[in-house]
Amino acid sequence: MTPHRRLISEAWQVRLYLILTIVCGLIGGVLMVGQAWLLSRIIDRVFLSGAGLSDQQSALLMLLIVGVTRALLIWLGESSAGRVAAGMQTRLRRRLFDHIMALGPAFTGSERSGELASTLVQGIDALDAYFSQYLPRLALAALVPLTILIVVFPHDLLSGVVLLVTAPLIPLFMILIGNMADALTRKQYRSLSRMSAHFLDVLQGLTTLKAFGRSRDQVQAIERITGQFRDTTMGVLRVAFLSALVLEMVGTISTAIVAVEIGLRLLYARMAFVDALFILLLAPEYYLPLRALGASFHAGMSGVAAAERIFEVLDRPAPPIIGLPIDREFGVSQTPINRPKPIIRFDDVYATYEDGTRPALNGVSFTIHPGEKIALVGPSGAGKSTLINLLLRFVDPSSGSITVDGRPLESLSPDWWRSHVAWVQQRPYLFNDSAAANIALARPDAHPDDIRRAAELAHAHEFIEELPQGYDTPIGERGARLSGGQAQRIALARAFLKDSPLVLLDEATANLDPALEALIRESIRRLLADRTALIIAHRLNTVTAADRVIVLDGGRVVQVGSPAALSQVDGAYRRLIAAYGGES
Repeated sequence: MTPHRRLISEAWQVRLYLILTIVCGLIGGVLMVGQAWLLSRIIDRVFLSGAGLSDQQSALLMLLIVGVTRALLIWLGESSAGRVAAGMQTRLRRRLFDHIMALGPAFTGSERSGELASTLVQGIDALDAYFSQYLPRLALAALVPLTILIVVFPHDLLSGVVLLVTAPLIPLFMILIGNMADALTRKQYRSLSRMSAHFLDVLQGLTTLKAFGRSRDQVQAIERITGQFRDTTMGVLRVAFLSALVLEMVGTISTAIVAVEIGLRLLYARMAFVDALFILLLAPEYYLPLRALGASFHAGMSGVAAAERIFEVLDRPAPPIIGLPIDREFGVSQTPINRPKPIIRFDDVYATYEDGTRPALNGVSFTIHPGEKIALVGPSGAGKSTLINLLLRFVDPSSGSITVDGRPLESLSPDWWRSHVAWVQQRPYLFNDSAAANIALARPDAHPDDIRRAAELAHAHEFIEELPQGYDTPIGERGARLSGGQAQRIALARAFLKDSPLVLLDEATANLDPALEALIRESIRRLLADRTALIIAHRLNTVTAADRVIVLDGGRVVQVGSPAALSQVDGAYRRLIAAYGGES
């Protein structure tokens, strides 16, 4: 289904206001016909029949009432159209945001955050003109001219034929020019998305750019990108102005044709003046809805271009949300403390990205036993992060099965399952909130004493106490006011607070000085005590401390065993050990 048709189907979700907008426009068109009829008869009686204005008081009063009513209907229609646009924008923005949240980090990590933000804000805003102008005018462009034709044909067959024949000229030129404008509009929207994404990336990385003396280089880059966007926008405006000129010209010429053929017949007394004036008053109004549709056509195409990206995101399948299971062993509490440790099995699991075009895992099988510490090792792109994403239900396997104590993982509610898992990333995301609030993300209902205890276990309490407002100090977006080691300790404090039986850990000690690395390793040893853990290992001492090592390469499990046993066998593990050894 095309974006245009999908937008129309979405609009029917607020069908009441849309119908009201169209009905107001249609009734306004009928009143316009009545207005022209009254005005033509008043002029005929006063100027040709010699009647005085006093004799036309009732007709003038009726003309005033019709005019005021028509003005009120125009106002009501525009207000209702605004409600259509506002309702659809709110609905689509909420739906898009919820879907992005459901897709999870596996999706957002593969996208540029600036482009997604642009789609959520400017992309949805671009639909305003589509719903408030283009869609109602599309209906009125068919209904109002049809109403006028029904009235004109009984009065004058020739004028009706002229109107009927010339009316398609405006949509014809609109389509011809619109095809050119459509390609330019899509190019403009893609340019806007790239510019938004690049600008946000530059802002977020400004500190790093300044540290390496490369910040001023981005001035030229942004200038080049904005220049491209400006040129594309000017191209769209050129086509828009050209189309407006052509549509106005076609409308004017069509009205002139009607006026000429009526004038000639009126000159040779083959047509009554009152009918001639009546049709002449209707002719501009006949083409007006078509010209108004043409004027809003480019705004509508901008909305369709934005809708392509919106529906592209909405069409991505998200993990299914299944009802919260009632389980005797795990229970249904949302604060997973002292839960039994499950047995997790991967059985011939395959996983792909980009709609199946990029394989990530190829038939992976292994078992994680309760309390076991497993290190995942392998070169970049081997599938380590994909295994973590599968366990967190950020992606689902394309084939094979993952079971938790014999139950398929996909049969569990994602939120319920994630409440049993603590995830410590290598680059944890911290929000522009207080240190306490960032730790409490693991358990929003946690008592301040529990938060403090978790921070102490993670060796974060000391530096938090030294912050200007202690635990209430805002730490900035992405932990901008913290060092890398401090951010890692906040992430570890979250895991301590959650106290889950399963810990997923991406090596958290990279790029740290030896003293800080030792401190964080001590925190990790505390965290993993008496817990099941799956660790993406980058350092030799992490690998050797694991109970078992799983070596991945090309999305396959190539070796499994204890660190000591694998180190005695010539293979992928020994080659990786040599590489890790230089970093230990």
